[in-house]
Amino acid sequence: MSNPRPLEEEAYDMSGARVALTLCVTKAREGSEADLVALERMFQQLGFESTIKRDPTAQQFQEELDKFQQAIDARKDFVSCAFVVLMAHGLEGQLEGEDEQMVELENLFEVLNNKNCQALRAKPKVYIVQACRGEQMDPGETVGGGNIEMITKDRPQTIPTYTDALHIYSTVEGYLSYRHDKEGSCFIQTLVDVFTEMKGPILELLSEVTRRMAEAEVVQEGEAKKVNPEVQSTLRKRLYLQ
Repeated sequence: MSNPRPLEEEAYDMSGARVALTLCVTKAREGSEADLVALERMFQQLGFESTIKRDPTAQQFQEELDKFQQAIDARKDFVSCAFVVLMAHGLEGQLEGEDEQMVELENLFEVLNNKNCQALRAKPKVYIVQACRGEQMDPGETVGGGNIEMITKDRPQTIPTYTDALHIYSTVEGYLSYRHDKEGSCFIQTLVDVFTEMKGPILELLSEVTRRMAEAEVVQEGEAKKVNPEVQSTLRKRLYLQ
């Protein structure tokens, strides 16, 4: 049996500009201001140009992302990475705007994909979604003791439309997401702590976020509940923020 080859560690080039857009419904979402403060601290520490828009309607969620994409494509400098933070009430696959109308997450994700945003083609696009994805609650369970650039001269390099994206949800499909009235959400606060305190590839950092959230207990209506994030990745390389 031959020895397995070590994994090639190719990383995204993070030497260019880093941009972030946060769209947050604060209306009837107590504690969201604490999350915004924490995110701004994180983006500042990680060298991002950060923009915050409060209380977008469903239509404005789409419009602000479209404007973000157009601004990125219009830049003359090299953009390394984009973060989009979406915080609102929600259902599976949908977010509720300040006007109580719904916007499809899929439509928001499409704006920055490799087809629609040329400046971010083959660059990491990270979406952080702090929203409910259903009505279920989790009481918890008891536990007992290759290189794509290698191409021939006459063939243009191609990549799939949906690579280089990372979707980080505050909870798993079908479940509620929790937020403290004053301290903010367990998810955003934990994510900011890990991203600012620790170094390593982003997927390893997200494993630490999941571990910390799995150990924490959220008290809802007097009862302890469990919640954990869900990560969906099509990243092709390692992504380092520090």
